[in-house]
Order: sequence, then structure tokens, then C-alpha cells
Amino acid sequence: MSIKHWPEGERPREKLLERGAGALSDAELLAILLRVGTRGMSAVDLARYLLQAFGSLGKLMSAEAKVLSAYKGMGAASFTQFAVVKEIGRRILAEELQEGLVMDGPDTVADYLRLHLGHEKVEVSIALLLNRQNRLITARELSRGTVAENTVYIREIVKLALDEYASAVIVAHNHPGGSAEPSENDIYFTRRLQQALDLVDIDLLDHFIITARQSCSMRAQGLMD
Repeated sequence: MSIKHWPEGERPREKLLERGAGALSDAELLAILLRVGTRGMSAVDLARYLLQAFGSLGKLMSAEAKVLSAYKGMGAASFTQFAVVKEIGRRILAEELQEGLVMDGPDTVADYLRLHLGHEKVEVSIALLLNRQNRLITARELSRGTVAENTVYIREIVKLALDEYASAVIVAHNHPGGSAEPSENDIYFTRRLQQALDLVDIDLLDHFIITARQSCSMRAQGLMD
């Protein structure tokens, strides 16, 4: 039976308008986004099928185009819709986090960094510049490299921190390969950067390694002085 033949109170769109988006299940939300099903499946049935196949809404929305196209009823149009919705959500959340954000603990910092770096397919380095109250002044991308290589110059970070009148800095980069374990190069770079910032009376609070689902604080790991 197609959705248009369901009782009105059970149709996802009508349910959303009457009770709000929070009242809908993952499958119902996805069904509204999909709009139509496929042969023998309503939009809700297709949504349930996809959620079961991928294991979660997050994994489905993050699927590559070639992976998604292997499933019944999916194609380039669906991939485009998912990518746009995910990016809009990410940008809205980033705006909310940016406003008056205080980096008052490793969990807060890790959540912010996963939002900015967790989706990247190549290695990206950023610096978070903070004032004396550890309130975020700005976040700046430092470099963008290949999956296996990225270069960050210490003098550029020091100059950036001085230009923004920062009292403290947090640096971070992602590991697209999936492991949040710091490399020997990561540890060496962090110690050199810490020494350079000490010379201009700016604190290096931490260096985070980020993946899509994990984060590693080098300070928490005892890898910083």
C-alpha cells in the first residue's frame, strides 16, 4: 500500500506538521527526504530497507555515491540530496558552536573538531585561536594535503597567533585512514610548536588527532610537556 493510502495521522508529512519532526522515526524522516519509493516498496519501506542495510542513519547519509547506487532505488540524485542535507546540518551546528564557544574541556574541543575535520577525505590541519578565557577567537585552516602527507610550518602558526592576539592555541589534524593514534612525526611537531609558542608567551593547550568517529588528545595521552 502506498503512503497516500495510509490513515492521514500515520503519514510522515502529516505527522511532522501535526507533531513536529522530533516525533518521527529515522525511517519516517528519511522517507520524507526520499519522497517516493520504488517498485513494490513505499518510501517508508525503502527507508527501512536502507537503514537496515547500512546500520544507521549516519552511515547511510555518509555513503559514497558508488556504494549507494548499488542499492535498489538509489542513484546520483539520492546521493546529492544526502550530501546537501548533511552539509547543511554540519554548517548550522558549526554556526551554533562558534557563537561564544568556550573550549573548557577536551570533550568540547573534540566535538567541535570532529564536526570540522571528521568528514574530510584528505589530511587537513587547523588551529583554534583562543583568548585568555579560552573563548574561541577564530578557527583557521593551516594546510590541506593528500591522504598520506600534510605540511604545517611552525612559524606560520606563531605568526597567526600573534596577528590574532591569541593567548592560547589548540592545533588539530585528521587521519583519513581511520586511526587516531599520533605518529612519531605528530609528537615531534607538537613539541617543537610548543617550544616556539612558549617563546612568545602563548600556550599550546593541546594537539588533537581526529577521525570520523574517534579523537585523541595528545595532552591527555601525556605526550606534551
